[in-house]
Amino acid sequence: MNRKLLIPLAVFGVVFAFLLVGLGLNPREVPSPLIGKPAPQFQLKRLHDPAQAFGTADMKGKVWLLNVWASWCVACREEHPLLVELARAKIVPIVGLDYKDDPAAGIQWLRQHGDPYDLSVVDRDGAVGIDYGVYGVPETFLIDKAGVIRYKHIGPVTAQALEKKIIPLVRELQKS
Repeated sequence: MNRKLLIPLAVFGVVFAFLLVGLGLNPREVPSPLIGKPAPQFQLKRLHDPAQAFGTADMKGKVWLLNVWASWCVACREEHPLLVELARAKIVPIVGLDYKDDPAAGIQWLRQHGDPYDLSVVDRDGAVGIDYGVYGVPETFLIDKAGVIRYKHIGPVTAQALEKKIIPLVRELQKS
């Protein structure tokens, strides 16, 4: 075989192998550098009562979910019924982070689709989202009693993610 043909063929083989490995990965399981680290602190105005503020310190001593959502987010509609169901079960407090959204649109969206959140806060400029490493909406963070991020779910929460990962981890963290 011609040596000039062997080098491009080998390069093609390596690139093809990386492509196959990449196609087998789950894009929702991108590891977050924040797992195992304290959740970034914030103090934001509440969506339904802007005169009141809420911050991460308010949840100290509780296991809780921080769900990043927006009224303009199409994928948020996909997970929303599951969040409403989870809220009814009262397994874990859910805090909504209304991300880069008009507060009036956020309130209207929750009226229309149901409000699963114990409370929602407004991250109008997206600064808190940036601190949490959010690069798409929705994203959900599970935060333990000490304020440490224990799990991050990218994209819409699914029934499988709730059953297999989130709820078992919530129960484990609530015991400690």
